[in-house]
Amino acid sequence: MVYGLNALGVKGKHNFKDRSIIYGTSMLITSAITLPLKHIVKEERPDQSNNLSFPSGHTAIAFASAQFMYREYKDTNFLLGISGYSFAVFTGVYRMLNDKHWVGDVVAGAGFGILSTELAYWLYPKINNLLGGKNKNTATMVMPFYQDKSIGIGWVKTF
Repeated sequence: MVYGLNALGVKGKHNFKDRSIIYGTSMLITSAITLPLKHIVKEERPDQSNNLSFPSGHTAIAFASAQFMYREYKDTNFLLGISGYSFAVFTGVYRMLNDKHWVGDVVAGAGFGILSTELAYWLYPKINNLLGGKNKNTATMVMPFYQDKSIGIGWVKTF
């Protein structure tokens, strides 16, 4: 929603590059917490389809995104900032109604999602400095490539 609102002219706290670094970091942290925990805890789902119930990954992503939206818009449009939480709550409730998660799975997912985004905002200045945010003589380029039937991404960094 943050990117869509920005495309419609509703500016958030950060520009596209900074916002993308923060959101990408948040998604990486959320996944790095929830995916291994599912395989460590091995809690059976209410519908007994598998043992990957705890924590709710869908809810974690939804709340990480809602917290990201809140952080981007809380100072300029508070109601818009909190609107993402309605979608996040719906996601968690829907996962329980479909017998995919227990209440504890959803609550934990929400907590991990919010904490992941907060950690991403805390880490952002460090990541930005690493990518050359302060030194104006640096340049970074990321470019997809195709060569000899191979696909990849190249990253070039000048200091």
